[in-house]
Amino acid sequence: MISALWREAIEELSRRKLRTLLTLLGMIFGVGAIVAMQGVGEGSRREALKLVDSLGLHNLIVEAKSQDGDALKEARARSIGLTVADARAALDVVPSAERYAAEKRVKRWGVYSDEGQADAEISGISPDYFQLASLHLAEGRALSAGDDASLAAVAVLGHQVAHELFPDGKPLGRLFKVNQVWLRVVGVLADRDLGQDKFEGVALGAESNRVFVPLASARARFRFQPMEDEVDRFLLRIKNPDGLAAGARVLTVLLDQRHAGVSDYRLIVPQQLYQQNQKTQRIFSVVMGSIAGVSLLVGGIGIMNIMLANVLERRREIGLLRAIGARRQDIVQRFLREALVICLAGALAGLLFGALLAYAIAAFAGWQVAWAPIGVIASVLACVVIGLAFSIYPARQAAALDPIAAIRDE
Repeated sequence: MISALWREAIEELSRRKLRTLLTLLGMIFGVGAIVAMQGVGEGSRREALKLVDSLGLHNLIVEAKSQDGDALKEARARSIGLTVADARAALDVVPSAERYAAEKRVKRWGVYSDEGQADAEISGISPDYFQLASLHLAEGRALSAGDDASLAAVAVLGHQVAHELFPDGKPLGRLFKVNQVWLRVVGVLADRDLGQDKFEGVALGAESNRVFVPLASARARFRFQPMEDEVDRFLLRIKNPDGLAAGARVLTVLLDQRHAGVSDYRLIVPQQLYQQNQKTQRIFSVVMGSIAGVSLLVGGIGIMNIMLANVLERRREIGLLRAIGARRQDIVQRFLREALVICLAGALAGLLFGALLAYAIAAFAGWQVAWAPIGVIASVLACVVIGLAFSIYPARQAAALDPIAAIRDE
């Protein structure tokens, strides 16, 4: 139940509906802007973390640069390109390196089964690839070192490819064809929708539309150009994440030596990509937070304005209250209660407005929305603190009125 004092404050504000509504709008827009910014910002942060996790937050990634024609011939005169031997050397030399996984893309002409066909990418991978790339199986098993050693004609399908090749949902143990090579399905990956195909300019693998085969099998069973890199990229897992920067420097020196100084590769540090993304996000948050803060300050000035106007209109009422024994403290509390009602009403309406605004922005821009309870609570507290801070002066002005002069006022 609402106490008599709070009910009186609500009734007093309801007598001036338009003025109260205009004052509320400043708080609603201020809180709404903060809430929307936090919802979109938190969603962006979680989406970035999910994207960088697909690259491996503790990984160093080395990719072969695409070259052709004379540039490729010139590079091959000094460097044989990216190889599994590079990954093994990195495992031995880079501090805290604990495992590696290599990948080689296969030029695909056709992927089909008796029940369907797919426009899928084909990758030959070493046994630890799934673990380092944070890929999980929905059914079946992963590719093993035994598959690689025996050149087994087996494959793990992405979620989408499995559905396209085997619409009945039973792909395990069945045969399909890549180019002119028959492969048997031993596993299917769990679906992982990353929402986009790039992060900070780095391409992400669309795993749901890929076929994975053992690396040795891929190199033995499919055709490649004579001067191609042995592998297109390899991932190097660093046990201690604090050592990623030092590991990257060591790895760069190692590869420069092994490739005779030829710049035919590039090194990607996902952790640095994430930090760069979050730095940009923080700048965005500061700018948007400043704009929202200005909106709250404008709302606070609006509250001061309406409270000063109320003091002028209610001089006789204040004088009568003081004459019958009301203390200055009682007058201050009376006006602060009215200000607090405006702040809380504006904050609650602002939460709703901010949530709607965040989802509208997300729908329009294709972004994600997520909520951090601490941020939402902080926005409400900021609204209340600013509103009350701007109400103290009018409340003290009301309490300082001379009772006799106020009663005589017309």
